[in-house]
Amino acid sequence: MSMLRILTAAAAAIMIFSATPASAQFFFQSRDLSGPRVVGDEPGIGQALPGATPAELRAEMVWTLRAAMNVAALQCEFEPTLLTRTNYNAMLKDHKAELAASLDTLLAYFVRTNGKNKRQGQLALDHFSTVIYSSFSTVSAQYIFCQTMSSIGRDVIYAPRGAMGDVALDRMRELHNSLVPWGEQRFPSRIFVGPPRLPRFDENCWTKKDLWNTKRCGLPYPAPGARTSLAQR
Repeated sequence: MSMLRILTAAAAAIMIFSATPASAQFFFQSRDLSGPRVVGDEPGIGQALPGATPAELRAEMVWTLRAAMNVAALQCEFEPTLLTRTNYNAMLKDHKAELAASLDTLLAYFVRTNGKNKRQGQLALDHFSTVIYSSFSTVSAQYIFCQTMSSIGRDVIYAPRGAMGDVALDRMRELHNSLVPWGEQRFPSRIFVGPPRLPRFDENCWTKKDLWNTKRCGLPYPAPGARTSLAQR
């Protein structure tokens, strides 16, 4: 075996065994859902928190991203290569301290805005969490949502501890854009199929051998777009 063949075989083996499994790709070209970094008080991005400080808005985005990853872990198991469940579990472990701090920050906000009543503040926080989870309804956009959450989840687990909030602010707009159903962007999603073109079935247009008689009836099929009235037949 020549040295060239040996090197070629070795290179091929390295490529095969070093390649990592690719995440599921549902479309030839997905919709570009990216958007600018958010602050947390933009309309349609999060729940309204009147009078919230930047730290409280950041905490809201962290908790919103946690909820989205939880929903994805449950809704996206139909495609294991997305790793949404694995990413969620890793996030809970790696960013445990930041999640706890964000929850404490949110609780302090709701206590402050509810007359410093801890019980009312806790009830408001519970309602806040319920609304967040219910906002991630992806019945029509499951594919694009799951694909997006796989990508965001990967960024979360590779982010340094304490930086989950940065990922949330950077990609929250993309996350919300994925709740709108989008399909294939490379090719038309709908192909028009017109009515079939059929020949005339008059007996005088066919020979005894069931062959079309061009001399009697002309072309077997009308020209595209041409209309033949019943009188013409």
